[in-house]
Formats: sequence, structure tokens, C-alpha cells
Amino acid sequence: MEELLQVFHLRKTFTLTRKQQKINKTSETKKVAVDDLSFNAYKGEIYGLLGPNGAGKTTTLRIISTLIKADEGDALVEGISVNKNPDGVRRKIGFLTSELKLEDFFTPNYLFDYFSSLHQIDKEKANKRKEYLFNKFGIENFKEVKVADLSTGMKQKVSIVISLVHDPDIIIFDEPTNGLDVITAKIVTDFLLDLKKEGKTIIISTHIFSLVEKLCDRVGIIFNGKMIRDDTLENLTKEKSLEDVFFELYKQEVGE
Repeated sequence: MEELLQVFHLRKTFTLTRKQQKINKTSETKKVAVDDLSFNAYKGEIYGLLGPNGAGKTTTLRIISTLIKADEGDALVEGISVNKNPDGVRRKIGFLTSELKLEDFFTPNYLFDYFSSLHQIDKEKANKRKEYLFNKFGIENFKEVKVADLSTGMKQKVSIVISLVHDPDIIIFDEPTNGLDVITAKIVTDFLLDLKKEGKTIIISTHIFSLVEKLCDRVGIIFNGKMIRDDTLENLTKEKSLEDVFFELYKQEVGE
């Protein structure tokens, strides 16, 4: 199989504020968010980073997406280093996070055209892409409605569409169904499966077992920034449910 994403020994440490120290009930001034983490993702598969809140999933995806820099390690996106050529990586990936905020006074139509121009996409090609994605996500009838007047679900769908204007080979989603109603969540998960059929490589982070079981070919289970298990979903769930495997590993990790 062709490796489209290779992640090598990532490490990222953050300085804790006094407030964060109090919340975490620690006197430590540093927190290791990602600790020597490595994994690969292959062409045409969905890879899931599974772990509890605070495990380091989002930090890992932000490093791969060039939003933040690792203290140590590297990641290659189709052979391009996130450290040495972040601009090259950005042209290859689509990244969506629940924290993506759209400006209230713009419309989906304007935003799509704006981001298409940033990616230097030919206008005719961009219009065809817009038509396809707007119809796929039910945005067409809302394309001239200001973001401020859209529902939460519609805003999320617009965010997804904007992230995919350039038809990237690698799509990275941080908690793709977080905060969505059941109908919008199904639209998103079905679309991810469609992207897989197109040969796209998709990386998702989640803490939802059913989402991993529905979507993922391979899974990386992560606790406290460390990769505890990296295997196919089939191998992980041969004899037990994914939930059972997860909590067995969790108990081993925390010493319960």
C-alpha cells in the first residue's frame, strides 16, 4: 500500500499558566501533549486517532496540518515535510476543526470563491466544484445567506466545503461530528466514506467508538500523548469490542 502520510516521533510540550496548573491540579509548569508519537496512513483508507479528551489528538493533527510546530519529530505528506515545506503540505491537505470560525457577514458563496482564489483554482473548475459540494451538503439554497443567519449544522457543512475547495488527496478532520445533529452527522460520515471510495486518505480524531467502527480501516489509540496501539480495526476487534479493547488498554496505562 502507498503511504501518503508518515508521522515520525512527534513531541510537543506546552507551558502551563497558573490557571491551567490549578485546573490540572499540578505544580508542573510544562505539559507534554504529544510524546514520541508515530504512525502511517495509506492511500484510500480512513485512519482514526482514538483517545479521551486531552490525549493529544488535536495537537497531533495541528502539527500535521502545519498550524503549530513540533518540538521534535516530523511528518511527511506525500513525501513533503511539515517542518521544511509547510506551504507545500497545505496545498496537499484539507483540514477541518470544530474551532474553525467563519466570519458572520460573509456568505457561503463568497467564502467558497475567496478560498478557491487563495488556492489559485481556475474559475470554471471552481464553479463546478462549488456546484457539486453545495448540492451534496444542501447548501445551494443558503448560498447567499450570511453566516450569522445559518444554523450550527449548516455552518459546519460550509466549513467542510471550504476546507475541500481544492479537492485535496489527504483530508484531516478533528472531531468531525462534534456538536452536529444526527442528520448532519450522517451526511458528514457518508461523505467521508464517499471520499474514501474516491481514493482519498482521511485522518480523523474522535472519542466516539461507534464512529471509528463505522468509518475506520485502522486505528491509533492514544493516551497522554503516547501511541498505545496502532492496528487495523479488524485486528483490534477480533475477539472483543473496540470499547472493551480501549478500556483494557486504558487500565493498563493508568495502572488500575
